[in-house]
Amino acid sequence: MCQILEREGGDLLVPPTNFSAVEDNCIYRSGFPQSSNFTFLRSLNLRSIIYLCPEPYPEENLEFLRINNIKLFQFGIDGTKEPSAMSSSAITEALKVITDVRNHPVLIHCKRGKHRTGCLVGCLRKLQNWCMSAVVEEYKHFAGTKWRETDLKFLESYDVSCIRHCLESIIYRYYGAKKRRLLYSEESLQKSQMTPVL
Repeated sequence: MCQILEREGGDLLVPPTNFSAVEDNCIYRSGFPQSSNFTFLRSLNLRSIIYLCPEPYPEENLEFLRINNIKLFQFGIDGTKEPSAMSSSAITEALKVITDVRNHPVLIHCKRGKHRTGCLVGCLRKLQNWCMSAVVEEYKHFAGTKWRETDLKFLESYDVSCIRHCLESIIYRYYGAKKRRLLYSEESLQKSQMTPVL
């Protein structure tokens, strides 16, 4: 079910199918956006889109991204029902994009916003320390009657420690280096303020 909103000026805001906020004002999820959804997407002030399908992004959508200065990150995950279809490495790389606030606001989508998107959001929830039953409940809510046992097994087995370690090292490199620079600046300031005793 798609809710149509109207804003001042008479523009119709039509969200993509299965649209929802994952985190208010910064992370969203949906099915594949159509041209009828572009006005709505513009209202989100997106910086990035994560596309989880292997097929090339349509030219019309690429043009929309160019005009609105939105970065496209594509992780070509196959949409079959095979247990091996979901790629841990692609999910890990997509999580790195999601957790980098420089990419926010970001929209995550596949074709219908159910399985691949649901698995990526589920792994994000695990990274956010959600309990597994809540992760599964959210996944099933968006997948509806089409939920897949293979997706649930993937969500249960996905190990977030790899991405946690990666994020911790990035934080340490950034803040560790920044802290060293601040200490060095403070030391320099103290030395310059010292006056020789006569």
